[in-house]
Amino acid sequence: MATGRGRIFQQHWLGLQTLLEPSGGGGAAPGRARQVPGRSRVFGFRKGPGVKFSAGSAALRCHGRDGQHWESSFSCYSGLLDRMPSEILLKIFSYLDAVSLLCTGCVSRRFYHLANDNFIWIGIYSTAFSATRSNWKVNSVEKIAMSMSFLSVQDKEAGYWKKEYITKQIASVKAALADILKPVNPYTGLPVKTKEALRIFGLGWAIILKEKSGKEYIMEHVDLSINDTSVTVIWYGKNWPCLASLSTLDLCGVTPVFTDWYKTTTKHRLRWHSLIAKYNLSHLTESTMIGCDRLIRIFCLHPGLLVGLWKKEEELAFVMASLHFHHLVERSTLGSATIPYELPPHSPFLDDSPEYGLHGYQLHVDLHSGGVFYLCGTFRNLFTKKGNIENGHVKLIVINLKNNREHLPLIGKVGLSWKTDIFDGCIKSCSMMDVTLLDEHGKPFWCFSSPVCMRLPGIPSDGPSFLGQMYSMDYVDVEGRVHVELVWIRETEEYFIVNLVLYLSVAKINHWFGTQY
Repeated sequence: MATGRGRIFQQHWLGLQTLLEPSGGGGAAPGRARQVPGRSRVFGFRKGPGVKFSAGSAALRCHGRDGQHWESSFSCYSGLLDRMPSEILLKIFSYLDAVSLLCTGCVSRRFYHLANDNFIWIGIYSTAFSATRSNWKVNSVEKIAMSMSFLSVQDKEAGYWKKEYITKQIASVKAALADILKPVNPYTGLPVKTKEALRIFGLGWAIILKEKSGKEYIMEHVDLSINDTSVTVIWYGKNWPCLASLSTLDLCGVTPVFTDWYKTTTKHRLRWHSLIAKYNLSHLTESTMIGCDRLIRIFCLHPGLLVGLWKKEEELAFVMASLHFHHLVERSTLGSATIPYELPPHSPFLDDSPEYGLHGYQLHVDLHSGGVFYLCGTFRNLFTKKGNIENGHVKLIVINLKNNREHLPLIGKVGLSWKTDIFDGCIKSCSMMDVTLLDEHGKPFWCFSSPVCMRLPGIPSDGPSFLGQMYSMDYVDVEGRVHVELVWIRETEEYFIVNLVLYLSVAKINHWFGTQY
């Protein structure tokens, strides 16, 4: 910024620093006040009275120690900038890039209006999207259109070209997403380059914890593991807000406003929040507890969220989200901070087969935790019949209880791994389940990723008896239900899946295939 044409801004900046330089060798204090220590994943809350940080007491101590000097420095800066003529400020702003200009507009009301200047933004727009940037030769009609655009700058309302620039940037992101996610894996029915898309767009995830008073605490993810068909995202820290004061938790995808800006090293960058799901924390301890160990209890919230509470204090220990790859990139980038991404409308594939929509299914199921897979199986040519429709669901048998040749073992000791800043552990009989069900055309019909746990069956099975303790594992949502029966073989110390059944919603089948079952 201080090189080339930006020399005028350098002179003003050095002048401000000279006026504010403290005497007596205390020049290091402002620098310490500006650099708040703490983990990069934690931001603090967005609105409400006061300023808090979730990064620990060090940040609060730094704020308290140098607060008076910082306030006096800020007021001095503000006074000098307020007295600076608008023409000089506009000249300085003209050397900023789009991201810096957007940040500048957040400083004050005056800066906001100046940073909306159409002459500045049309220059940024023409540089970014000019036809001369491409390999195509610019014809005379395009040159005339470009000159007419510059002549009509004064006729547009303030901020017009800023909106045009941002709109075109968003459109380019959508086009790039569609291009990257176009190739599909024939075995999973999911985009081949999902992992590449996560990297290219600098995609991350954040949770927004909202207190009943209106305060919001924002935390970026601390760790994640990318699986075959899902990603597991983890948040933990030492300074969680009090659970009793929290009302909701928002899970959001976080991406840089401009896709090529994630490569920069700065932490203070403009990012776009896309709401994925909203959860109610008011009655968390009354929801379904799926497991525990000597330190924590874990609770499952639909869809796919796991909340760990310390047993002793009944306070937050960690949050874990399991996100299926199906439309994950779109849901994490194309929604807004308050409205989730809406899936495109589905058009049924019409067929005159008498049992259309009841055959040709393909299932891919994973059981895993912490990068360790206990089961990874694919089942093809699954079918059912009209006679298996009962209570609004269609029964689809994947592993038959009465057919020993279909029974499958789970590899390793099943358990859900967790960790915090201080402790880690593994909760037995719990894991993450990823299900991807494709229709006969190879399109994803039903997909989810969620925590599950093994429980003792409430009702004895009507099938054959096994030499071992029986367990069941279930998942339910509006589109269907998964029921798994397992037997523990003590001699070999392993679980065997002896029954796996899907119950598909008839309403979902009718909507998807255009049938009337």
